Amino acid sequence: MHKLYSFMGSILAIVLLLAGLVFYMSKQDSGTHSDKLVIYNWGDYIDPELLTKFTKETGIRVQYETFDSNEAMYTKIKQGGTTYDIAVPSDYMISKMKAEGLLVKLDRSQIKGWNNLDKQFLGKSFDPSNTYSIPYFWGTVGIVYNSKMLNNVPKHWSDLWNKEYTNSILLVDGAREVLGFGLNSLGLSLNTKKTAELEKAENKLNQLTPNIKAIVGDEMKGYLIRGDAPLGVTFSGEASEMLDANDDLRYIVPNEGSNLWFDNLVIPKTMKHKKEAYAFINFMLKPENAAQNASYIGYATPNAKAKELLPNKIKNNRAFYPDAETVSRLEVYDNLGKKWLGIYNDLYLQFKMYRK
Repeated sequence: MHKLYSFMGSILAIVLLLAGLVFYMSKQDSGTHSDKLVIYNWGDYIDPELLTKFTKETGIRVQYETFDSNEAMYTKIKQGGTTYDIAVPSDYMISKMKAEGLLVKLDRSQIKGWNNLDKQFLGKSFDPSNTYSIPYFWGTVGIVYNSKMLNNVPKHWSDLWNKEYTNSILLVDGAREVLGFGLNSLGLSLNTKKTAELEKAENKLNQLTPNIKAIVGDEMKGYLIRGDAPLGVTFSGEASEMLDANDDLRYIVPNEGSNLWFDNLVIPKTMKHKKEAYAFINFMLKPENAAQNASYIGYATPNAKAKELLPNKIKNNRAFYPDAETVSRLEVYDNLGKKWLGIYNDLYLQFKMYRK
């Protein structure tokens, strides 16, 4: 009997030891001080080698999850239940998440490399003091065209209405983007909340119908690269990939105005690994890392010191790094609110139905 008690005692000790070990490991995995970081980002939106380098330098394991829209990211974070330490929302979504208390205020004392950022990309309307966000990439909406397929190349938004472009134009499928260039072509703000101005833009877009070949998504890249269409309206980052694949393609930002967009690093309220989140932010603010990332992704970096490290053919390309005067005429999308966003979406739907 004594041996039985001794044996049972040994078993109990082992069970308690294992339970303690499991508890310790779970605390290590979910606490604010651990060797783990959970990143929630767009798909293929960081050089994978940088994640490996980050782990090698810091010992922090990275769990990398992706989303395909700001709305999907917002919903997942708002629902909670999933730990995300870093997320990468776009400008207008930051304004929405900030208003709903879904973001953590940044502790500047823990951030190294802030001065590497170009000041012209700080203090934007969606986060005036950069209290919650750090610019990650930026870009524009513009026109991609095939220089070998057109007799007259576009220089302004109004050029898209040229009869020479009948059944030739591909449009990115986005309400803000399409209504935006319609408004810009009239010299109006792409954030207007004036019904008369929006209706005027829609009427002008309806007149563009004969020139529209299709309204598409990601497949635009393939169409333009293969020469299935001579021009399209899209984002600068998408255009960069197209130009790399076809030497005849060009990208322009009409100087009368366009959209200036930002994707940004933020710390969501779901954060569990605070120290690791700041370690990653500091890692990505290093010029050599930001430059490597920009070279891999093809989008414009807001890190001024990183830009200096890029090849001249990239950093001196005015299409993707427009001068300050051009940038001054670009607008960031405002968070329109539910009412006006609904109006934009309704007008865009009417436009799409009109062309059918």
